Amino acid sequence: MPAKDRAFLNVWDDTVSGRDLLISLSIATLLSLGGFLLAPWPAPGPLVLGISGAILGFFISALLFRPKRRLDIEGEA
Repeated sequence: MPAKDRAFLNVWDDTVSGRDLLISLSIATLLSLGGFLLAPWPAPGPLVLGISGAILGFFISALLFRPKRRLDIEGEA
């Protein structure tokens, strides 16, 4: 499907592809839940690995999916 024919969503005043959003949420959820469940149980372990998984998921999603917005500035030379 060409990029022009895709339906875009408006989330928090940002334009995103629904498919890309779903994949990004899945990546972040799997990594943070995986880190939480695989961590050793003494208190800070699951929290630290869960947050680390979420941050890693953010970076992976940022590298996989480029912004879909187009910026047009009028009146500037």
